Amino acid sequence: MQETRLDTARIRAARRVIDPMFLDTPLYRCEALEPRLGCAVSIKLETANPVRSFKARGTEVVASRLSDDGSQAVVCASAGNLGQALAWSGRGRGLDVTVVASRFATRAKLDRIRALDARLELVDGDHELARERAAAIARHENIRLVEDSLDIETCEGAATIGLELLELVDSEPSFDAVLIALGGGALATGVGHVVKALAPEVEVICVQPLGAPALTHSWRQRRVVTTDSVDTIADGVAGRFPIPAVLDDLLLVADDAVLVQEASIIAGMRMLFDHAGLVVEPSAALGVAAVLEDRDRFAGRHVAIIVCGSNVDVDAFHHWVGAAVHSPW
Repeated sequence: MQETRLDTARIRAARRVIDPMFLDTPLYRCEALEPRLGCAVSIKLETANPVRSFKARGTEVVASRLSDDGSQAVVCASAGNLGQALAWSGRGRGLDVTVVASRFATRAKLDRIRALDARLELVDGDHELARERAAAIARHENIRLVEDSLDIETCEGAATIGLELLELVDSEPSFDAVLIALGGGALATGVGHVVKALAPEVEVICVQPLGAPALTHSWRQRRVVTTDSVDTIADGVAGRFPIPAVLDDLLLVADDAVLVQEASIIAGMRMLFDHAGLVVEPSAALGVAAVLEDRDRFAGRHVAIIVCGSNVDVDAFHHWVGAAVHSPW
């Protein structure tokens, strides 16, 4: 494998600074889903922790290094999950954390950021405007700006999931493909790096909503492609401006990048609720959605799906899941 920005030795070292409550998350066969998807399914569950997403793996690495360097403050832009994770990790290490988010972000995510004692600043725009404001704060206050997916700690923290996917099997991986939600790219490049380094025969498939396709289009065209807007319920992966360095890594580790429709995302949420007992946010259902839209591709195969987050507005979840009752799936 050609070299990405990531380093397998650093990824192994990251596990030593991540709070154990975020490590060794469940990996299990979900047989109840299998008749409905037409393939064997293993779930890697990244929601059973204090911030209900995988993001704390990366922020634990960031906060540990900042604390070691004597830093006192940090700022990030977030659709919600990164902000919660950085607030949690920073609070435990005495860091002052500022999170910039869109005022249209999921209310449950914003409320949780406040509850974790971070300073929350809201902007009247989308995540890209929040990124600009966070960068301005970092310059003005001369503090560390954490940029998800660009900062290598966020990728290598997420990459520890890949180590667990491969180490929790007896010998060769029982699954032959891993389906990964694609947003900024930290999860996909991190897990993808480990999989291709340690089990290159496993197919790495990234999944993004049709209404937020920038990084998928970029991967397909092998150049950065931006979009003017996004239109998806999967707010956690709704970026418009891919990061060039992240795209370079993704081109080395992803075997495919696919786009899925909103109806499939909602049907995936309903399936995970009905047959796996999981309440998930839309981004976490992307892997199931990909199987639903291309059953022939996955028929008879064994796929691993990373369920990456469960920070979802309760009313919205009831609305989406209720609507899915009438889905053909």
